[in-house]
Amino acid sequence: MPRVPLRWVLWDIKDTLLKVRGSVGDHYSKEAGRWGLSLQPAEINAAFRETFRCYSSRYPNYGVSQGQTGQTWWIGVMRDTLAECKVNDPALLNTMATNLYQDFCNAEKWEVFPDSKTALEQCSSLGLKLGVVSNFDNRLETILRSCGLLSHFSFVVTSEAAGVAKPSPAIFHQALQKCGTSADRVAHVGDHYVYDYLASRSVGIHGFLLDRDDSHKAGDVPQEHRVVTLDELPSRLQELMIE
Repeated sequence: MPRVPLRWVLWDIKDTLLKVRGSVGDHYSKEAGRWGLSLQPAEINAAFRETFRCYSSRYPNYGVSQGQTGQTWWIGVMRDTLAECKVNDPALLNTMATNLYQDFCNAEKWEVFPDSKTALEQCSSLGLKLGVVSNFDNRLETILRSCGLLSHFSFVVTSEAAGVAKPSPAIFHQALQKCGTSADRVAHVGDHYVYDYLASRSVGIHGFLLDRDDSHKAGDVPQEHRVVTLDELPSRLQELMIE
């Protein structure tokens, strides 16, 4: 049976195309300093990790199925993180959390990986169309625009808007509807073994694992499905474009 040529590439975003610049603690500490507070980034990072874990467990996917939004969820995480660091004034907590939520829309909070823009451009030059499937809140389009990446994509599917998060097959099915084609004409690239690689392959998409720290050498991912940098990706995709 002849192979169907590839037409689309779906992309994860965080830790695939960009990452938080520095650490969360650095940014929260800077906001605290604007209000005359001295908070250590290491203390904030520890509080953030625990708060994020608790919220993710109690209110998965930004609590959308429980009536929350990405904004209310994140402001809760930020407020509770700062409260763990002994910020006690409720009004100040709300102000700082709201400022941080808005500030993370700005490009200076994010670092685009050096290989990201070239890979996107090369994929487009091959004639492939590009879309986004990301466990992210509804700020994502604004963030991508501020980082100069949004114009590469035909559509953006966030888990907040979709009402479901990776690794659920449902978010990939929503993306496939936007592609208007079958899964065997679509590839997906992301940094998470379960959420990106296994989940996309479970619905018939050509999943690729971006393994930037070169940690998946044990055979759980075939070499032809794994890239260490995005520079390797276009040639792998080109192989799937041959009928």
